[in-house]
Amino acid sequence: MKRAPFLPDNYTLLLAVTVVLASLLPASGLFAVVLKYVTTAAIALLFFLHGAKLPRQAIIDGLTHWRLHALILSCTFVFFPLMGFILRPVLLPLVGSELYLGVLYLCMLPATVQSAVALTGIAGGNVPAAVCSASVSTLLGILITPFLVNGLITPTTGTGSPIDSVINIFLQLMLPFLAGHFLRPYFDSAFRKAGKALSFVDRGSILLVIYSAFSAAVVGGIWQQVSFAMVVSLVAISLIFLFLAMLFVFGLAKAFGFSHEDQVTALFGGAQKSLASGVPMSQVLFVPSVAGVMVLPLMIFHLLQLVVSSALAQRWHRQRKGL
Repeated sequence: MKRAPFLPDNYTLLLAVTVVLASLLPASGLFAVVLKYVTTAAIALLFFLHGAKLPRQAIIDGLTHWRLHALILSCTFVFFPLMGFILRPVLLPLVGSELYLGVLYLCMLPATVQSAVALTGIAGGNVPAAVCSASVSTLLGILITPFLVNGLITPTTGTGSPIDSVINIFLQLMLPFLAGHFLRPYFDSAFRKAGKALSFVDRGSILLVIYSAFSAAVVGGIWQQVSFAMVVSLVAISLIFLFLAMLFVFGLAKAFGFSHEDQVTALFGGAQKSLASGVPMSQVLFVPSVAGVMVLPLMIFHLLQLVVSSALAQRWHRQRKGL
């Protein structure tokens, strides 16, 4: 039986369960200390796998379509941050200062890879261009996001300068990423055989990091700071941001004369944000007591982007098939 497009998938449900578990049974004491080291190792493994999955030829083949990639990246790293700042007078009264910073953090993150490519394929978009754009966005995000965060969200960061953050990001995220990418030829066949197992490790690592982040946030009193009304406001804000980003990138792609396939690629590549990059980076960029608060807007946005984008992809798929 096919899942209705408006229902969350199993992984999204697991994300919610992880937050509930961290809220009821947060890690503390010696367990929290051990979990911190395990989480650091899990993040390194996660980015090693990201690097190993990155097909170099797809990037080389896609570089010729620079206008499309420039449009997608402008939405990811320019339009989203501008929305966050321009709408500040409206957002602050709704969610408070800490969650507003979380919304800004969401706006500064790179685009997602897996779901953007998968949805582009379902909708009949330009899959090679989607792979290239999402991969480049991830690489740029590792470099750009720390500078944006330290320049604009300094009070909650755990490092002293953008250079310190970039060094930490490089050591904890970029180095494993590059190692995985350059070792890809030696492990390619093994990765292909272990596809489902690697997916389990990939997603399991993210769940572990989310549990660690929310445990620290719960111990720090997140649910005393975040009300139900704030969560509802975050849902509304996420929907507005998602709608405006889709309108921006899809409208410009159409105005610039891109084919329908490229318009689809631009929509799913430019209007989504990466949970897989955002959660691990939050552990490096922010002190533990606020990391959970910072990723809460991202988790809500992640759920909504999947629901809305899946519905759109299925609609275009049915139109292509004449259903």
